[in-house]
Amino acid sequence: MPNPSKGSPFTEQAEALILAHLSDEHFGVSELAGAMHMSRSNLLRKCKKQTQLSASQFIRQVRLKQAMELLKDSDLTVSEVSHQVGFGSTSYFIKCFREHYGHPPGETGKQVEKEMEENKPIVPKEATVETLPFPKRYQWPLAVVFLLLLIGVFIWKPFSPTSKAPVKTDIEKSIAVLPFKNESNDATNLYFVNGLMEAALGNLQKIEDLRVISRTSVEKYRNSDKNIGEIAHDLGVNYIVEGSGQKVGDQVLLNIQLIDAATDSRIWGQQYTHEVLDIFALQNEVAKKIAHAVEANVTPSELERIDKKPTDNLVAYDYYLKAQGPFLSRTEEGLQEAIPLFEKALEEDAEFALVYADLAIAYYYLDLFKKEKKYTEQINNYADKALLYDPKLAESLMAKALYYQHTGDYRLAVPHLQKALEYNPNSSSVVQMLALLYSNFIPDTGKYLEYALKGIQLDIAANDSVAKSYIYLNLGNAFVQSGFVDEALDYIDKSLEFDPQNYYAPYLKAYILYARDKDLRQTLTRIKRELQKDTARLDILQETAKLHYFKREYDSAYHYYRQFDEIRRMKGLEVYPQEDIKLAFVYEKKGFFKEADRLFASYADYCEHDQSIYKPASMAVKYAHEGKLDLAIEQLKEFAAKNHFQYWILLFMQLDPAIAPLKKHPEFEGVMQNIEDRFWENHERLKSSLKTKELL
Repeated sequence: MPNPSKGSPFTEQAEALILAHLSDEHFGVSELAGAMHMSRSNLLRKCKKQTQLSASQFIRQVRLKQAMELLKDSDLTVSEVSHQVGFGSTSYFIKCFREHYGHPPGETGKQVEKEMEENKPIVPKEATVETLPFPKRYQWPLAVVFLLLLIGVFIWKPFSPTSKAPVKTDIEKSIAVLPFKNESNDATNLYFVNGLMEAALGNLQKIEDLRVISRTSVEKYRNSDKNIGEIAHDLGVNYIVEGSGQKVGDQVLLNIQLIDAATDSRIWGQQYTHEVLDIFALQNEVAKKIAHAVEANVTPSELERIDKKPTDNLVAYDYYLKAQGPFLSRTEEGLQEAIPLFEKALEEDAEFALVYADLAIAYYYLDLFKKEKKYTEQINNYADKALLYDPKLAESLMAKALYYQHTGDYRLAVPHLQKALEYNPNSSSVVQMLALLYSNFIPDTGKYLEYALKGIQLDIAANDSVAKSYIYLNLGNAFVQSGFVDEALDYIDKSLEFDPQNYYAPYLKAYILYARDKDLRQTLTRIKRELQKDTARLDILQETAKLHYFKREYDSAYHYYRQFDEIRRMKGLEVYPQEDIKLAFVYEKKGFFKEADRLFASYADYCEHDQSIYKPASMAVKYAHEGKLDLAIEQLKEFAAKNHFQYWILLFMQLDPAIAPLKKHPEFEGVMQNIEDRFWENHERLKSSLKTKELL
């Protein structure tokens, strides 16, 4: 039967108009003729000539095709789909669907499964990993991400991809500070006891001779029944700090001990009864006693930073502690709860650097992913005040780095983060930020991998399989970006082994498998499988659309790009601006020229402000679309001289329809070969370096 998507400009425009009125059951032949500015008889004649279908059959076929897409890629019922594609009667929809596809709409899922099974490649049984349902929303900080890794001053060995057990660290002076127990009957004192634990942790993290596990990694043990030996094994540390405390009036009672995990014996412990007025002296003394007990080398500058009091005002400090719980949640509700408490702290002490830093960080996260930035001025002002009152505070430097990330001045963020790591060499947050920068914004695959490996040492995530799954996800991502496909596949399988519901791992695995097999259809099948789990998920919506786009399936690409674009605009999100050229290309193909112009303009603006190494590649696509082929080739030549770009460039650039006009240029093949040669030269240098350092 004729396919309405593979016709002339007339049929493409007609299909686009039908899709624009898809849910309107009254949009029929007369309405289509009016929308196309032609008479009904002229529409009938032209439609018959170009599609061998009557106009009403053509409209019905477009609706049925979209119904098939919805049944495959959503959890909508047959009745819901029938109404979304403009059938007023579900029974009539079922009848038409059966006649067109040979099976009722209710069996579409079975047909898809059958097709997947028939197309599934034969692989060894031990290489397959089941993909199960996963959590519903992004797990930003940063699991993201997203992104975390080593080389530089420190050298650690990564986890073995095939090892089942947590890796035992080679670093002797490794410590985990467990959550302190609140011994008070007053549950409201918990924030104060948590503050004691955070202070002990923060002071120890300032000592470079120690490796101190992150707060997120130890949080799981707040109410754990595991013994010290089991916890230490999970965390890969040699020493455990545990404590309990309470606040009674103006008195602080604290019991604290340092335990040698190998012998399960206490090597130092003490009971303290201090006036609240002496709280900072108590916190500093605890850090020094622990460092002395494990024979850590503490430099004079580190002692100076440990001894520095965050504030002289205990009321301000109390407000700061109360804000920490909601602030560390990183949720919008938590941040909005924390901000007034921080402001009250500043009313008591207008020079409280740590509070200024946390306010800047809070406003950064409130603006994160928002297209319209509301808090740029607040982030900058608070970060500057934090640096004014304590330029050696790691949080002050992090706050300023986040301001530069917020404004897109990514290279200016790096020196602030490097200095923060100097003042707090155990800060997993700083390591994560550096990894993110080198992964996405200042691409350097070697440094990305470096900080990913370092991040493992600081954020082992205990026996929390979900958090550990994200660590391996980030390693897989770091490896594949550098062209280490086999290593990436090992780590992504391990990520899924720890948490089959990992939100990103199946998505990344689909692309790692594409890097190995170069099978675009299988990649699309795997990505659509993820979309079925959350049909409003923006990253998968645009990936699904993009894969159809690469396959020149513009009707399907439009179906997904339209949803993506609508959600993005409705929520005011500034995400994937580099993809706007693809959206514009598809909208233009479908006859939506006004929307295409909007997206082309958006892409041009993105290119103008892009500061990454990818700018010449992006400009080449822009010039290719504008027909300026010589300028496009010059931009590609410039890109061919760049280092440490991601493997995806090699895998997908030549698939892009927007670049197709360039393929006729006599210099195109030579330039593309230069780009490929440059990537593999960098890959081999990195491989040699990692092997020399026993990291690969």
